[in-house]
Amino acid sequence: MKFEGKILLVDDEAHVRKYVGLITRTLGSPTVVEASNGQEALEVYKREKPDLVLLDVNMPILDGIGTLRELKKIDPDAVVIMLTSLANRQTVEESLELGASNYIRKDTPKDEIALRLRETIEAIFGSEESVPASP
Repeated sequence: MKFEGKILLVDDEAHVRKYVGLITRTLGSPTVVEASNGQEALEVYKREKPDLVLLDVNMPILDGIGTLRELKKIDPDAVVIMLTSLANRQTVEESLELGASNYIRKDTPKDEIALRLRETIEAIFGSEESVPASP
């Protein structure tokens, strides 16, 4: 599988965006756009129409749960994977109930993060040679 879509990476910490951005490049040749908080993410989502959103849970201005809720209002088919350093059961369950496709802890080893991303992408977009074909 070679992912060539557009990814919106949302995290308030620049070093985390850089780290996760490097991991996403192991998936193929995605275009990565970034936002540093939930409010900015909503604006970038409307403008860029990404294929996949990697969304931090704990952020200033608008947290990940609130952002997920609003993203699903904008686009009920939005593909969102939650990223967090927290793993409390309530947050995981709420994210999945709101329509998140997966939930990955940031402290997971990078190879496992890449594998979980790849598995989620294949489950949603299929396992064609290149997914998705962005315009």
